[in-house]
Amino acid sequence: MADDKTATTVRFPQRPPGAPGPFRAEVDIVDCEVEGRIPDGMNGCFYRVGPDFQFPPKFPNNIPFDGEGHVAMFRFADGHVDLRTRYVRTQRYKTQRAARKAVFGMYRNPTTDDPGLEGVSRGTANTTVIYHNKTLFALKEDSPPVAMDPLTLETLDDYVTFDGKLTSQTFTAHPKIDPVSGEMIAFGYEAKGLGTDDVAVYSIDRNGGIAWEAWIKVPYAGMLHDFAATQTHIAFLVIPMAYSEEQIRAQGPHFAWDRNLPSWFGVMRRGGDGSDLRWYRGPERCATHVMGAWSDGSMVYVDMDMAHKNQFPFFPNRYGEPFDAVGAAGVVTRLSVDLSKKMDDYDMEVLYPNTGVLPRQDDRYQTVAYRYGFMPTVDMSKPPHPSHAGRPFRPNNNYTKFDHATKTAVTYFAGDAVALQEPCFVPRHREAAEGDGYIVGMSELMLEGNRSELLIIDTADMQAGPVARVRLPFRIFGQVHGWWVDAADLPGA
Repeated sequence: MADDKTATTVRFPQRPPGAPGPFRAEVDIVDCEVEGRIPDGMNGCFYRVGPDFQFPPKFPNNIPFDGEGHVAMFRFADGHVDLRTRYVRTQRYKTQRAARKAVFGMYRNPTTDDPGLEGVSRGTANTTVIYHNKTLFALKEDSPPVAMDPLTLETLDDYVTFDGKLTSQTFTAHPKIDPVSGEMIAFGYEAKGLGTDDVAVYSIDRNGGIAWEAWIKVPYAGMLHDFAATQTHIAFLVIPMAYSEEQIRAQGPHFAWDRNLPSWFGVMRRGGDGSDLRWYRGPERCATHVMGAWSDGSMVYVDMDMAHKNQFPFFPNRYGEPFDAVGAAGVVTRLSVDLSKKMDDYDMEVLYPNTGVLPRQDDRYQTVAYRYGFMPTVDMSKPPHPSHAGRPFRPNNNYTKFDHATKTAVTYFAGDAVALQEPCFVPRHREAAEGDGYIVGMSELMLEGNRSELLIIDTADMQAGPVARVRLPFRIFGQVHGWWVDAADLPGA
């Protein structure tokens, strides 16, 4: 038995009343409880991933996005739903498991790690799961991908470099799948190391090999969480969530919001060497997720959820101003430029008044002109529910479908005391028209002990609410992003 003076026990920091703790359990449930009826023909896997602290963080004030990647798979078949969850076996996870404690420090700040960890990837693989070339990739934008078995969730490769051809130190959490070529378009920012202004852009062909690479520079080292890929162009939005050397030295997180920095919208030709890249200046704006993007001749369009101010309450404002929940409210905004004209700034058009974050589309229409988008939004017509107390802003309690052809929005209201996570679109069948199918998304029931359930909503009748609910007997770990894979596309189908 270990000496009492050296033995340690796991104890997480005390949380505010009602605030959820880490999940930490790997779960298998055969035949989840279902209320309603799973749609006929809904056969495949809904994957989701989020941060879930493996051990109490080394710094109690570390941000929630620094938890280890935990993947959940809801397997749909013949009206039944099975659930499996597994931690991603990253290099970081395995190192901390051996140490039985957190040895990596503050979010994306390697100067705060325990000594002797040089050469061990800090990547958590906690932000996105995406399926390509029969492989499930778990992604975090500060590190290369991690490959997982899409049927068992076993980690296959904890540091994917695509046969050594990935020269960037980082890889986006938001690749785009080209529905025409089957390519996965990706990039890495701070690609040559901490705080660098280098970005590497890649195309991974349908067989998993890197087919194109280009290197560019950004105006400053700021957050490039997402990007846009069309059939002919690549576009980036650099926002004032800037790398902060001052915070790194002070053992703080990677970013700070600098209200004095402009946003920059950059567009380059897809498949080129990046020498044609043009930057367009814009005002202070925060936009981190793309709903859809396309090119029409010399015109490039990108739809994002955009706010005026910092949308992340756990990243400080550089000049000490308090978090502005009103300024952080995101609305679907269309960014556009005409490459045939001499322009200094980019155009912005607010498409809808609905406020929310984490927009999605029918993923079969990535890179091409599209009609429908989906987003969790907030019903602002009622005062906040008491269950919202202690949150920096009101949780999303609507799922909204946007029709860009008619400029209309239809909403399902989940309830005052419900928090909805990002939705994912599921086609009604493989040949279904755009937007014809279902959205699936996790719901947190704050008046039922924060229990979770997966909602299935028919996009043809959003206001009718879920056609089925997959009821879980616990609150599952929080999700950042998710992905749907049809059963016919899984290995061995």
